[in-house]
Amino acid sequence: MIHSTDIAIIGAGPVGLFAIFEAGMLKMRCHVIDALDMAGGQCSALYPEKPIYDIPGYPQIEAQELIAKLDEQASPFAPVYHFGQRVEKLERHEGGFLLTTSKNMKIQAKAVIIAAGCGAFGPNRPPLPGIEAYETTGGVQYYVTRREAFRGKKVVIAGGGDSAVDWAISLSELASKLYVVHRRDKFRCAPESASKLKELANSGKIEMVVPFQLEGLEGTGGKLSGVAVKDLDGHVKTLEADVLLPFFGLAMELGPIAQWGLQLDHNHIAVTQSSMETSEKGIFAIGDIAHYPAKLKLILTGFAEAAQACHAAHAIVHPDTALHFEYSTSKGVPAAA
Repeated sequence: MIHSTDIAIIGAGPVGLFAIFEAGMLKMRCHVIDALDMAGGQCSALYPEKPIYDIPGYPQIEAQELIAKLDEQASPFAPVYHFGQRVEKLERHEGGFLLTTSKNMKIQAKAVIIAAGCGAFGPNRPPLPGIEAYETTGGVQYYVTRREAFRGKKVVIAGGGDSAVDWAISLSELASKLYVVHRRDKFRCAPESASKLKELANSGKIEMVVPFQLEGLEGTGGKLSGVAVKDLDGHVKTLEADVLLPFFGLAMELGPIAQWGLQLDHNHIAVTQSSMETSEKGIFAIGDIAHYPAKLKLILTGFAEAAQACHAAHAIVHPDTALHFEYSTSKGVPAAA
C-alpha cells in the first residue's frame, strides 16, 4: 500500500509540528514521519521539563507543554503520523516524490519538508574511564527528563553552554548541593542566564568550579560518590556527588539524508532562505538542519521557516490556484483539506 498526501514532513519536533499548521492553513494535507515513538523531537525526548524563555507570548514555557500546544494547533488539519520509523529512501516519482521508511512503508507526496532537527542525535560523552558503569545506574545522565528526580541530590553539572547553564539555574532550586564545572570563566549562553548563574553563585546556591575539567569518577558498584576534576596546573580535587550531568552538546548524524543528493554544508542542508528550498526542487528544509548565511538556530526562527516553506510549496501542490496572502485573523482556521 502506498499512502498519498500533499506534503510529507520528515520530523515531528516543534518546527515540524508548526509546519503542519502552516500547510493546513493553505489547504495542504500532511503525513509526518519521525524515528521517535512520539511527537516532540528533542523537546520531548531530551528535556521535556526544561523551561524555554524565547517563545513569543510565553515568558516561560516547559518544552513538553510547548509540544502539547503545537500538537493542539495542528490537530484540526488531521495530520497522519508515522512514528518509530525513519525515511530510508527519497526519490522522484510520478511528478512528486516517493518516500520509503525503515518499516518499508511508502508515502507518495507532491512536496517534502525536512524538519529533522539535528538528524540522528546522541550525547557527546566525556572520555572518562569506567563511565559506562555509571550510565546504567543513573550516576551519569545526559538529559533531564524529570526535575524532581534531583531533589536533595548532590549534582555536578559540566559544560559551558545554554543547556549547562539553564539546568544549573533550574536544579539549584532542588539539589542539596550543585557544582558547575567549566574550563573557563566565560559561558556560551544568553547574557541574562550568565547573570542569573553568577547571582546564584554569589548567594551560595551554586558552587562554581572554574577553571577545571572532568578528570575521573569515583564510586562502587555503579553508585557514584564523587567526581574528580583537574585545574589548568594539573591539580586534582574531588567533588562529592550523587549525579554527574555532562552537557557537551549532541553528536549529529544525518543518516540516510546524506544520500539523497541534496547540497550539504557541514552536516546541514543548504537552502535558499527566501523559500527554504534545497538544491532539489520540491524538497524544503527547515529548523536546525537547514543552513543559510547568518542562520539563527532558534525555535522561533524555525517557525518562520516553516511558514516560508509551506508558502513556497503551495505553488507545487496547487499549481493552478493563485495564493492570496491573508492573515489568520482575517480568514480563521479552515477545515482540514
